[in-house]
Amino acid sequence: MANQKLTIVAKILAKEEKRDLVKNELLKLIDITKAEKGCINYDLHQDNQNGNLFLFYENWESRELWQEHMNNAHLADYIKATDGAVEKFVLNEMTHIG
Repeated sequence: MANQKLTIVAKILAKEEKRDLVKNELLKLIDITKAEKGCINYDLHQDNQNGNLFLFYENWESRELWQEHMNNAHLADYIKATDGAVEKFVLNEMTHIG
């Protein structure tokens, strides 16, 4: 189970007046994360009805490699840059079952 592929769904709701800031900071994460060991895909989406809502759909070779990603400096930089700009953040760790 430890080496099982991990799917991450992360929802980020930006404050209305901070939408562009959050979007730009999220976009900065894509290329650097896709180059990380264990990253299968790292896809950013923006909701068609609510432009303040962003969603990352990610797949990782294992939870351990995703944890390494979560401890990287570029994520700390994102958190610092968007401090106070995010209304809500929800992260789900998921397993493909079918």
